Amino acid sequence: MFSFSCDDFVDINADPNNPTVPQLNLLLPSTQLSIVGSFDQVNRGASAVVQHRGSGSLNRYDQTGSTFQNTWFGYYTSALPDLNTMIKTGTAQQAWGYVSIAKIQKAFLFGMMVDLWGDIPYFEAGQSPDPAFDDGAVIYEDLLALIDEALLDMEKSFIVSSSADFFYQGSKEKWQKMANSLKLKLYLQSRKDNPTRSAREIAALIQEGNLINSNEDNFTFLFGTNTAPNSRHPWYTEGYAPGRDGYVSMVVVDRLKAQDDPRLRYYIFRLNENSGVGNSSVGEGYYGRYPGDGTSSPADNNTRAIVGIYPSGGVYDNGRIPSLPSTNEYLTNEGAVTGTTSNSFKSVLFAQGDGTGAGIQPLLTHAMVKFYRAEAALTLETGEDAGLLMKEAVRAQMEEINGVSPAFPLSANLIDSFTDELVAEFSSVGPEGQLKLVMTQKWIAMYGNGVESYNDFRRTGLPQLEDLMAPLDLFPERLFYSDNELNTNETVVQIREELQRNQQITPVFWRK
Repeated sequence: MFSFSCDDFVDINADPNNPTVPQLNLLLPSTQLSIVGSFDQVNRGASAVVQHRGSGSLNRYDQTGSTFQNTWFGYYTSALPDLNTMIKTGTAQQAWGYVSIAKIQKAFLFGMMVDLWGDIPYFEAGQSPDPAFDDGAVIYEDLLALIDEALLDMEKSFIVSSSADFFYQGSKEKWQKMANSLKLKLYLQSRKDNPTRSAREIAALIQEGNLINSNEDNFTFLFGTNTAPNSRHPWYTEGYAPGRDGYVSMVVVDRLKAQDDPRLRYYIFRLNENSGVGNSSVGEGYYGRYPGDGTSSPADNNTRAIVGIYPSGGVYDNGRIPSLPSTNEYLTNEGAVTGTTSNSFKSVLFAQGDGTGAGIQPLLTHAMVKFYRAEAALTLETGEDAGLLMKEAVRAQMEEINGVSPAFPLSANLIDSFTDELVAEFSSVGPEGQLKLVMTQKWIAMYGNGVESYNDFRRTGLPQLEDLMAPLDLFPERLFYSDNELNTNETVVQIREELQRNQQITPVFWRK
């Protein structure tokens, strides 16, 4: 769990001269820390479902009413009340910059919550002790209107303290791009519900052109290196601790190897060059787990492979990978050393020896927007070149990796050649194969944001996931509600068991 505490960071009543008036420049960073801080739990669960991670209860499709309770509680009791306070107070003060950002963040947050949970309290949330659960499709419509309100608010005035805005440092232009990109995402996510409308609105947004179009515009949270208070990436904090944090996904390892993909060295770090699956002593260090593996964990904390430098700010793996074929062009042993630890843990390039934890949490990025547009071109006939958009998306994500790993960058020539080959492959297959290629490349690029890939898989059925070794339930169509909510909210308490079971088996409204 992300270790920043909103209570530790700000106290909106701390001003002794004005103890009852919320201060917008303190509320804004509090909302942003809340959004990111509570995201990790659902991200881990979704990452397990889509096989980005090799362990966790959702790796076997098992969830309970406590699995995501902290995220539910964090959003409904911290982030959303503060966002509503920003909107109300900012409107009264005509502080339209803060109002517009609060509305955009609220739309982002509730859009994600609908995608994950389906029907949720929205219109009465924060106003009633027993808020009604609203239809996800109805919420989507209100969120689109909320984004339009925010864009209009920006035109009234936009003055925001740069130090209060962790995402965009008070940049009106970047928030405008994020708002428009969020609209595009919502229209694409719901394209099967109303394809004609989605095609029209997405084409209009593309024509307008004011979308996230560079990595500098990414809606991405940057973690720090502090240990007290802990500001490091949560995957790093738990993965590099002595007890480790679950297992890496062998599906990720196998698919990146098969694709000759250099990102493997950035995604996974091997602690022991001889360990293999099942903690065997015969392998090449990629000791993780396959989906649905429910066996107990042996004493393997010093042999498991762990998360790498991307996205968690850990360690780049420059050790030899003996099984790589000599025909590989991108994932090779050129410049590699014998013994992964001799290169990384003892490297003078890392002052802390094992990375810093200064990773990133991608939430809505240049790469995502290009992938959205590629999917829309293939499924809604928006008229763009899907192959070129896919290339630009992969390029953007690789350049994002370089931002986290400046000491071991992917070269411009490598990125050009790698993405050119993807375009050639795209051109050689039919429409069905093209969509499969686009979504597979997006799944690879979304390592670190399993929520995005969870949405993608439910919307498109792609990429193909591996069969689980020992599933405990059916594929989870939605995440379980918080038990606390179901046991105390009088509007649902009588049907709580049926409601919870339906989360596992009933698709969200946009999955047709």
